[in-house]
Order: sequence, then C-alpha cells, then structure tokens
Amino acid sequence: MNSSYFNSAAGAFLGLLFILMTLSIVSDGIYHAAEPETEGFMIEVAEGGGDAAEPAEEAAPELIEPLLASADPAKGENVFKKCAACHTNDAGNANKVGPGLWNIVNRPVATHADFNYSGALTEYSEGGSVEWTYERLSNFLAAPKKYISGTSMGFAGLKKIEERADLIAYLRTVADTPPPLPGE
Repeated sequence: MNSSYFNSAAGAFLGLLFILMTLSIVSDGIYHAAEPETEGFMIEVAEGGGDAAEPAEEAAPELIEPLLASADPAKGENVFKKCAACHTNDAGNANKVGPGLWNIVNRPVATHADFNYSGALTEYSEGGSVEWTYERLSNFLAAPKKYISGTSMGFAGLKKIEERADLIAYLRTVADTPPPLPGE
C-alpha cells in the first residue's frame, strides 16, 4: 500500500472525527437539557375527605339509541368498508374471518351457523339468550376487546359515537325485515 494513500485515508478519517466531535460539543451547548432534581414524574392526587379512599366514578356510557333516529345509513355503509375485510353483509350471510352480519340487530350473540366463535363470546352469549341490541352493538363496536375480554375480534373499534350510530343504522337495514328503531 502506498504511504500517501494511507496518509490521505487517515487524514480523512481524523478530519471526519474532528468534525463530528465539534458538532457534538456545539449541539450539546445549544440544546443542553438540565438534569431533573428527582427522577420520574410527579403524579398529583386530590386529597380525599375521609379515612377510606372513595372509588372514582366511572363516566356514564354514551347512549346510542337517541342518535339512531338521526343516523345516516348511507354514511354507515361507508363505515362498513372497515368491516368488509372480515364480514359479509349480504343475504347469503356467508362467513369470512368473522360471521356474516345479515340480520345482526336483535340476533342472539354467537349463534351464526357454522362460525367458530371465541370462548369469551360464547360465554358472554349465555347459550344464545343475549341478543345484539343497539346498545350492545354500540358498546362492542367502540372497543371489542375491552367490552368482551378475550374475544378474537381484532378490530380496534370505532371511537366516535356518531360513526357507530351511522354504522348500526346501516346494519339495521341489512336484514330481511329491519327491526324497529327504539321508540317506534
């Protein structure tokens, strides 16, 4: 190996190292973050009025039934596109990854023919005595794994209640005879 080639390579390496160290020192001086006095984050807790801690009140669940009268099934059909990868919505009611959703409103939970439901959903159905009411559908669609722990439905959920109302209004229409809306 030629010594001038080696000297050039070593000089380039040392020059690059010098530039990187200079940038590190300068950026540390510009963007210096002070060390905290104590590690971690302070969690502020309101002082209770009694000896025993009172449980926090749970937020009242949003009710879907009042929204169904003004829900738009056409918007719900667009929302259903998120469901179409795993569910069918036609009268044939074939199973895909999930069961067919024809006549889903007021259908007993976990009773669709030839579909292998998770143990959690089968247990929740209490042998078919629990039906998919508007409220149950809404709660399940909001967060399936949270509503029925252990379900195999791998959907994150629909957080917006208006979106769920539109979807449920659409699912109501995909039936032999659409069930009545609440209050009808």
